[in-house]
Amino acid sequence: MIAVELRKLALRPRVWVSVVLLCALPALVAVFLATADFAPPPGQGGAFLSAVMSNGALYPAAALALVLPVFLPISVAVLAGDAVAGEAAGGTLRYLLARPVGRTRLLAAKMCAVAVFTLVSVILVVITSYLLGTALFGSGAEAVGQPGAVTSLSGSALSTGDLATRLLGAVGYVVASMLGFGAIALFLSTVTDSGLGAALGALAVLITSSVLETLDAAAVVKPYLPTHYWLAWIDFFRDPLFWRDITSGLWLQAGYLVVFFGAAWANFATKDISS
Repeated sequence: MIAVELRKLALRPRVWVSVVLLCALPALVAVFLATADFAPPPGQGGAFLSAVMSNGALYPAAALALVLPVFLPISVAVLAGDAVAGEAAGGTLRYLLARPVGRTRLLAAKMCAVAVFTLVSVILVVITSYLLGTALFGSGAEAVGQPGAVTSLSGSALSTGDLATRLLGAVGYVVASMLGFGAIALFLSTVTDSGLGAALGALAVLITSSVLETLDAAAVVKPYLPTHYWLAWIDFFRDPLFWRDITSGLWLQAGYLVVFFGAAWANFATKDISS
């Protein structure tokens, strides 16, 4: 069942359009940075943007900072929101379940497809931004004074292998963060027969969480908002690593995944399929 869902995912043009757009945004920003006469001052602008001018190997981290707050969640919301609701709207869900496929297996396969889409998208963003970053800004070895080394956010030198390891950790953390949000969209997809409605509902959650993050009056609920620890992956590029927010973020996303996937299963397992 997972293989079937992955095949359907790979054959959808809109999926690849989403991936191309995710890769295009960092590429466009890189071109503007390379052709401009100045970089954002340290501490201003997007994360890492002021550092990549002399350290192109860090541009994948800047690319993650560019796509994570809005564009990647939108792509995940559209895909996960359409997972079940799209089948119902297209009239294929009833025929799909008429085959010897359990609803639990189908829902798990849909969630796996969301995970694979997120992982592939993030990896392609990292690869394309690394190639473009090093081509436009160099490897940064000259600034650090060590061949193949780059500078961490704490100012210490990181070897190429250490940077790759930290980047893999950041990729894994970003994917885990999106799974919690994807579970919310998947749950909404089981509630309605409109994929657009489910996606808009997930985006409403995203916007509400982002707005509450800016309010001091919402300090009590901030640690439990789905977006609260999304940017904790930046701590992978500090030396030493700051594990507190990373660990808290993983636990929070695991909670969202368990609660909302469980809610999706409970609703879908007992739902009367008429579409």
